[in-house]
Amino acid sequence: MRVIDYFIDKLDISGLGFKAEPASTGRPGYHPRTMLKIYVYGYLNQVHSSRRLEREAQRNVELMWLTGRLAPDFKTIADFRKDNGEAIRLVCREFVMLCRKLNLLTDTLVAIDGSKFKAVNNRDKNFTKAKMKRRLAEVEASIARYLSELDAADATAPPEESRSLKEKIAALEEEMDRLKKFEVRMLEAPDQQLSLTDPDARSMKSRGAGIVGYNVQTAVDTTHHLIVAHEVTNAPVDRRLLHRMAMQAKAALDAEVLEVVADQGYYRSEELLACERTNIVPYIAKIDTAAKRTKGEFPRSAFRYLPEDDEYECPAGERLIYRFTRNESGKEIRRYWTSACPKCPIRSWCTPSDYRRVSRWEHEEVIEAAEARLKRQPEMMNKRRATVEHPFGTLKAWMGSTHFLTKKLANTGTEMSLHVLAYNMKRAINLLGARKIIEAI
Repeated sequence: MRVIDYFIDKLDISGLGFKAEPASTGRPGYHPRTMLKIYVYGYLNQVHSSRRLEREAQRNVELMWLTGRLAPDFKTIADFRKDNGEAIRLVCREFVMLCRKLNLLTDTLVAIDGSKFKAVNNRDKNFTKAKMKRRLAEVEASIARYLSELDAADATAPPEESRSLKEKIAALEEEMDRLKKFEVRMLEAPDQQLSLTDPDARSMKSRGAGIVGYNVQTAVDTTHHLIVAHEVTNAPVDRRLLHRMAMQAKAALDAEVLEVVADQGYYRSEELLACERTNIVPYIAKIDTAAKRTKGEFPRSAFRYLPEDDEYECPAGERLIYRFTRNESGKEIRRYWTSACPKCPIRSWCTPSDYRRVSRWEHEEVIEAAEARLKRQPEMMNKRRATVEHPFGTLKAWMGSTHFLTKKLANTGTEMSLHVLAYNMKRAINLLGARKIIEAI
């Protein structure tokens, strides 16, 4: 608690962009320091709701001491979080800088990972093309069933039963009209997905099941498991996020060269190239997308590249020579094959076609260097697993089964910044003790 008090009191909040400044005339507003103390204390003690924070400010002795017995109402507390998102994220960054000054972030190796967090959006109020097709089919089937029952009831059943069936059919037709309107809105969206409660939430796969939520990214220090950078995204996969998160971590650590380790979900050749160009050294396992191995045929790795001749050597000892270059999805791809394929005695083990063709990206050496790097240090993947799972497990336990309480990408980003600030603060206190942190502040 004293760490919260010292840290916030010593913050230079004038340049952070807080909007809740004390009023110069009339009834004074609450100072941003007071509101920030309430939130940091609440998130450190797993009290996230503005209504619960209002109650705690009135009865919790620790919080009363921290705020000078000021007790804002829940609307004031909620509005402070909503209106000061960017400033709260900067406060989170300030504590990371403090950890760096305390020599808790001396290593230039971070582990990057993402995890799915639930949004305030029920799965029934999220629509994708597949969900919409299934829902429309279910409603149509129900209408057809009730119509057949109505035909039978008109002949034999009493009028009351026919009236009940007609009411059910009318309700289903209304539901059909409602779904059709949602379908129009869904198809107009860039990713053809619609969430009614939280418009920024997206349907994502998580551990084999589907949730409606956000993909939270973190870059975690491998020595002390402190979160040096984080971001809330609604990207369903991680493939385009490696370089972005690595650059944020590099800036937070103020490192000339940064090593990052991530799982296969981040593997993308363009991301590796971007890392290479900005002094970021990635350790990431390559995804084997070729289907040749499952067919019992030679995989691409069986073809050895000879850089001095710009040729490939196949398992039969033949040379695949360069033929032409073409552009595929913005990438310059070089193509190689040999004229000896039709007469090759082991062609049936290589390809069902007349020729086995091998493609090479113009920056393939970046991929080969990353593969060689991971082969030299395979223990990096174990270090990654032991690093990033700890913070995510802790954060989800603190947040409870509902995860996020706010809506939209900007607000959930603010909420996550408060969680990360609380996590880093508690971690630093456990590592160094409150007295040493207060002395450093």
